[in-house]
Amino acid sequence: MGLTGLKVLSLESRREKEMETLILRYGGQPFMAPSVKERAIDSNADAIAWADDLIAGKFNLVIFTTGIGLQYLRDAILTRYTAEQLGAALQSVTVAARGPKPLAILHELGVKPEIRIPEPNTWREMIPILAARPERRISIQEYGRPNLEFNTALRDLGAEVNTVSIYRWELPDDIGPLKQATRRIASRDFDVVIFTTSIQLTHLLEIAANLGLADAVFDALKRDLVIASVGPIMNAALEERGLSADIVPDHPKMAALVRATADEAQSAIARKRAAFQ
Repeated sequence: MGLTGLKVLSLESRREKEMETLILRYGGQPFMAPSVKERAIDSNADAIAWADDLIAGKFNLVIFTTGIGLQYLRDAILTRYTAEQLGAALQSVTVAARGPKPLAILHELGVKPEIRIPEPNTWREMIPILAARPERRISIQEYGRPNLEFNTALRDLGAEVNTVSIYRWELPDDIGPLKQATRRIASRDFDVVIFTTSIQLTHLLEIAANLGLADAVFDALKRDLVIASVGPIMNAALEERGLSADIVPDHPKMAALVRATADEAQSAIARKRAAFQ
């Protein structure tokens, strides 16, 4: 049966068309409400200052968390230094890469990470890996927002923690579809909502609060709409808000997520709505 007859909300922004195509493939009725814009920080000054510190030997472990973040960081640094200089500096420290996305850029720079942290490890699961390492001058390439808990946990290990921010998550320029989606959630006009990153939930709830619909949206997500989550990091974000995932794929990938949603949505809807009658 798949998603036939089901109204499916996606908050995907970067791969919006791919998500829409997947939902349609399984027979769903997609509503696309882009919820995030990635904005590179206007000035290269922080990135160049970070490169200065890297070359000066102020770090002995660098953690790259996202491919897009490393791409922005590299491009900013290359306005001052050459790729050879950046590659040589990274070769002089221990490099950790979370997931496969930073690997291609590191390879171009001639850098082979000594530590590969598999997705979908959350920061909590990364701590034991880093605790077993000797390096304690650690720099983290942040993603769209600071992870203060991760930084604190590393400092509790005795680490000196440095961060570099090169892009930020913001609301999209056109929030009309996101407002419409929020109103439709509040009126129970969706069957399923698919989350692929935690910032989507943050921005959805921000819009709901601005529209005076925070309680209605939370209640709909809690009791009526089936929530499909891409994996552990998204699950943790839901739990922090008092929500829980109804569908989680075996692998934290978009195609696997939509496939699992198609396989499980009908039974999950019946189960969830029966539980809150």
